[in-house]
Amino acid sequence: MPFYEFRCPTCEERFEVQRSMSERDEPTSCPQGHDGAVRVITAVGVTGGIRYGTPAAAARRGTLGGTPQSDTSKPAEPEGQA
Repeated sequence: MPFYEFRCPTCEERFEVQRSMSERDEPTSCPQGHDGAVRVITAVGVTGGIRYGTPAAAARRGTLGGTPQSDTSKPAEPEGQA
């Protein structure tokens, strides 16, 4: 069963409750015993995506973070020498 985050409007405490998906939105009591705690909808951070693929694939292409990475496989030559 998944865990859901709840917030108590009386004491402002946030806590997690493990319950079935069919019960996820039902109010519950907080650990302090106050009734009426409501479920908190939390944001999910997502990185990568279709444009750049997985971080490993982007690293192989040299585009990790969406911008080309410098070639570090050979040492840089001092200015004025080639």
